[in-house]
Amino acid sequence: MSEAIDAQHRYRQQSFWLIACGLVLLVQIVTEYMMGRVPICTCGYVKLFEPVVKSSGNSQHIADWYTPSHIIHGFLFFGLTHLIMRRKPLSMRLFVAMLIESGWEILENSPIIINRYRAATISLDYVGDSILNSSMDAVFMVVGFLFAWRAPVLVTVAIAIFFELLTGWLIRDNLTLNVLMLVWPVEAIKTWQGGI
Repeated sequence: MSEAIDAQHRYRQQSFWLIACGLVLLVQIVTEYMMGRVPICTCGYVKLFEPVVKSSGNSQHIADWYTPSHIIHGFLFFGLTHLIMRRKPLSMRLFVAMLIESGWEILENSPIIINRYRAATISLDYVGDSILNSSMDAVFMVVGFLFAWRAPVLVTVAIAIFFELLTGWLIRDNLTLNVLMLVWPVEAIKTWQGGI
């Protein structure tokens, strides 16, 4: 009998945290809407993938070349919550990851970060994400988080390195370079990135 009660308690707890994750995403969407972000690309249609980085469609559709960075966010947030919340339920750890990711998405689409991207990186025409793209970035983080939960650590690390090398080679940008150029811009990297 006590096992059934424990299972029911775990189910309720898991349901609570998963609903909380959904509410965080909803708050992100509403906040971005109130900030004046456009729901979808101003082109008027939705694409599954925008392959051109230097285009008005970048950061406006479901996925783009920055999607691997958000999957890596999920890998990193899984690792972080595993270290500091090891004994907590996975759904609670996912909630913490959603708070971080959604917080970043809101900040990333604020004037301070948009202007920083324009000043310090090659993203001179960056206007911020559409709400669709931003919310899908959070969803791709969840995909990365859940993948890291199920996959061996070495596989997760290998995929993260592959994503970084692939996007670095294809678009001369990746999560590492993005963070570096936001925090500590290097003129030589900016020049190299501009050579696409």
